[in-house]
Amino acid sequence: MRNIHPKTLQDLEFPTVLTQIAARCNTELGKEDALQIQPFKNKDELMEALGQTSEYLASFSNDNRIPNHGFDQINSELGLLKIDNSTLEISGFRKIGSICKTVTIHHKFFKKFKEYYPLLFSKVDTLELHPEIPDAIDDVIDKFGEIKDSASDELRYIRSKINEVRSKINQSFSAALGRYQSSDFLDEIRESVVENRRVLAVKAMHRKKVKGTVMGTSKTGSIVYIVPEATLSYTRELSNLEFDEKEEVQRILNKLTDEIRPYLELLKAYQAYLAGTDITAAKARYANEMDGLLPEINEEREMHLRDAFHPLLYLSNKRKNEKTWPQTIKLHKENRIIVISGPNAGGKSITLKTIGLLQVMLQSGMLIPVHERSSVCFFDQILTDIGDNQSIENHLSTYSYRLKNMNRFLRKCNDKTLFLIDEFGTGSDPELGGALAEAFLEVFYEREAYGVITTHYANLKALANELPHATNANMLFNSKTLEPTFQLVLGEAGSSFTFEVAQKNGIPYSLINKAKKKIERGKVRFDATIAKLQKERSKMVETGSKLKDEEAKAREENERLEQLNSKIKSKLESYQEMYDHNQRMIQLGNKVNTAAEKYFIDKKKRPLISEMLRIVETENSKRKKTTAKKAKAKQEEKKQVAEELEQKIKKVRVEKKIQKKKEIQAEKNKPRPVFKIGDRVRLMDGKAVGSIDTLEKGKAVVNYGMFTTNVSVDQLELVEAKK
Repeated sequence: MRNIHPKTLQDLEFPTVLTQIAARCNTELGKEDALQIQPFKNKDELMEALGQTSEYLASFSNDNRIPNHGFDQINSELGLLKIDNSTLEISGFRKIGSICKTVTIHHKFFKKFKEYYPLLFSKVDTLELHPEIPDAIDDVIDKFGEIKDSASDELRYIRSKINEVRSKINQSFSAALGRYQSSDFLDEIRESVVENRRVLAVKAMHRKKVKGTVMGTSKTGSIVYIVPEATLSYTRELSNLEFDEKEEVQRILNKLTDEIRPYLELLKAYQAYLAGTDITAAKARYANEMDGLLPEINEEREMHLRDAFHPLLYLSNKRKNEKTWPQTIKLHKENRIIVISGPNAGGKSITLKTIGLLQVMLQSGMLIPVHERSSVCFFDQILTDIGDNQSIENHLSTYSYRLKNMNRFLRKCNDKTLFLIDEFGTGSDPELGGALAEAFLEVFYEREAYGVITTHYANLKALANELPHATNANMLFNSKTLEPTFQLVLGEAGSSFTFEVAQKNGIPYSLINKAKKKIERGKVRFDATIAKLQKERSKMVETGSKLKDEEAKAREENERLEQLNSKIKSKLESYQEMYDHNQRMIQLGNKVNTAAEKYFIDKKKRPLISEMLRIVETENSKRKKTTAKKAKAKQEEKKQVAEELEQKIKKVRVEKKIQKKKEIQAEKNKPRPVFKIGDRVRLMDGKAVGSIDTLEKGKAVVNYGMFTTNVSVDQLELVEAKK
């Protein structure tokens, strides 16, 4: 694949996409690199980038979340490592240590979950792990960014001496403070700090009585700040030790820098890996927000975008809670070029930009917002001519610029090219410009290039209809409301609805008729025919939609009737079985009754027993024979069903008890009404309504008209309060 021209990226608003991706990066270096993203030239690298982004996107919906990849860039530190005898600062070492640890964490994570993230694992697996780098830094620098005492024996000794001297300074200062305080030479504040040294706050009148070095005075001059003489010798010793400490720290940092210097290229690779991961994560977040995915990649030179959204428009409308209309478009060897026509503001340019931007995004390693059953291919070149391209600097008109652009198209166009042209042929005399545009289109067609153009020119619509591997398309327009529907329909050209739109916008009808007379009658008839076809198409689409709805309803009704028929059939079979069983029982009962009557008359047991055995044997012969094992299994099954039924009954009873307790508790917790004389009430378990005559000590006399009764107010519920 070749590189895509910057003007094409500008026409398709690709820099805006990069800005939005950069905003989703966590690191400064990631933001900078995101703005420099270009379409891949190598297909293998592109497929790897797409796969890594797709894997990262999948991590958002599973429990194996990828660890944090944040880092502070170390470009200045890498620059210093190139210079011999240079020394890094403590902050630089900490950044390097953090990067090394982050890469190690990523390596361990992706190694553990390499089945889920094979491409991301292969990316980090190429890096060599050197734990000695962070270990060496941690041996010298603590978590607060200070050099450890254990960094060297000399540093430990110096710092122990510093602590001893500071202790002596504090002791000598405290002794001087106590002595001069008792002599009343000090001010109320007693001491202060000047130039990081403890000083005595001496009253100005006693300054000569205190031995030491004067460090300054207060603003009013009433206080003189003096370092006691006893601490001066220790202070000089402390200064020497602090200088020795600084020298030793510098030596340690020099040594640590020299230890890390050989890993310069490795550290560059670490930083590049984390910056790349930041961009991959940003691409995944971007895809997640716009429902992007990786479509099928084919080798058959076929582009089939199903339900494709323009990313920038989709995200903008999503923030405003507005609907975005998707488009479905297909380009393949048998249909390489599509000519889209229709009225202005109908969505032609957005459709064109959607195709181009999605293709550029895909070839830059980004996932795109299309249906999962979409299929795409890669193009070596994407050529665009979109928008008004006047060039004041080069003194070019729109048409001159477009001709230069067409010349570039002619030089580069081949069977691996996708060209996108908006308002093809405009900018010059309609007939002459249309004829030249037709010639250009024939050349692109002969070179087997793939492309989409938008136009109002009738000759281009006619050419698309004549060429076997090209087709017309139009943006649907509601002929009644004269409003666009933003739906692309393949197979027929679209009318510009010039006169209809003019009439809608208040242009006098007489003026429109005058304009119609000024153009060729055939042109008007041709445009009217197209408009009529479009109206018919709209009606067909509407009818088809209604038929689909009716078909869906009929299917649902059919399924419902089938289910009902099945239930009725099942019930009829059950009733038939029950009827047959009952008839058999009646016949058996009649036989037994006959035997009983005979025995009642002659009182002979033998014939009775013989008859009963015959009846039983006859009935048993009708029963299905079964083995003891099957009979036992059937008994077990019945027993199990009975036990399950018993458990369910118990469960229902327990649930009912719990529900009843809750209801009782809710009733108890329910605030009791305050009754007054005259309120209409009834007993909680009764229906008769009466009125309260008297109330006393939680008891009420309720008058039901024919009689009165004395009840507790807890048993009453309020029907209507007296106003």
